[in-house]
Amino acid sequence: MNELKAIEFKEVTKYYGKVLALDNVSFEIPLNSRFALLGPNGAGKTTTLKLIAGLLRPNQGYIKIMGYEPETTEAKRLLGYLPEDAQPYRMLSVRENLEYIGALRNVENLDDRIDELLDLLSLREYERVKVGRLSRGNLQKLAVALAIIHKPKILLLDEPLNYLDIPTQETVIKILKSMDSTMLVSTHIMSIASRLTENVLMIAKGKLIWNGKINDLRKLGNEDEPLETIVSRMMKS
Repeated sequence: MNELKAIEFKEVTKYYGKVLALDNVSFEIPLNSRFALLGPNGAGKTTTLKLIAGLLRPNQGYIKIMGYEPETTEAKRLLGYLPEDAQPYRMLSVRENLEYIGALRNVENLDDRIDELLDLLSLREYERVKVGRLSRGNLQKLAVALAIIHKPKILLLDEPLNYLDIPTQETVIKILKSMDSTMLVSTHIMSIASRLTENVLMIAKGKLIWNGKINDLRKLGNEDEPLETIVSRMMKS
């Protein structure tokens, strides 16, 4: 009997018009594992996350979320998704955004969960402030809170530390590492990948070029060679 995977991504090809974004990409992510999705700008990372989240459909291939199609209600209950440059509801306050998404997600003890996130992410003083008046850093903190409010079984993160100052980055890393979620973290920053995940999917020009553990990736370089140098060389080859 095959073990149920958190994410199955099988022979997926995606075009935007005539532009090929992903070219026959396949990978599997086991439950309770953490993967980084590495690649240069324009490699197909965001497209991959949007396909998994059910926001795009592939031209070829299939995607399953614990056996469900990404567009189904069952899959969406399992997922949390932090897009790059997230845009919460600008005319609602911070608390109202959390209340609305939390209600849609059927979060138990919602008020307590909101209070917990406001305090964890230092958003308490902004809870009644309209989102349109927030700084970019506080907007990102709210977006993180919205993605994790329901403690998702599978969490998709697109550049999760964008716009955050160093203390807040450390707070978010601590929160994410404490969660029991399966994670796929898209980033082009190797230090983020190393701190949040143990495994790497590397894509370049729409193709999967490497899939394995970060420790095995280190072994591909010379002694004391920075991991960033190894990754850069692989992406260019």
